[in-house]
Amino acid sequence: MRHQVKRYQLRRNTAHRRALLRNLVTSLLEKERIRTTLAKAKAARPVAEKMITLGKRNTLAARRQALAYIIKESVVQKLFDELGPRFKERPGGYTRIVKLGTRAGDGAQMAMLELLGAEYKKKTKKKEKGKESK
Repeated sequence: MRHQVKRYQLRRNTAHRRALLRNLVTSLLEKERIRTTLAKAKAARPVAEKMITLGKRNTLAARRQALAYIIKESVVQKLFDELGPRFKERPGGYTRIVKLGTRAGDGAQMAMLELLGAEYKKKTKKKEKGKESK
């Protein structure tokens, strides 16, 4: 029986799905914001939150568990040095999913998966050096 075994399969076999989620979580922790489909964002969110919880613990065992899942060592270092202390007082809910609409090619629902505290910062225009205002 399949009691309590609800997961997002994403129409992939186990190895492909595991590799996809590892890549998504690594990119999310590295860039703090990724644009993906809604289904992939919903599948990656629990894994990313577990990685941040490991970063909050900041033990050798937690670091080894994170290294076993996250692909880049630099991202693991960022997780334990920056992200863990940032969310130290927060009991959970480190990520946010923002729906973006549909993708033009196939109509898939797109979403932005981001860490809290990585809010959008508006780019400022640089002044042109050749033109001086009088």
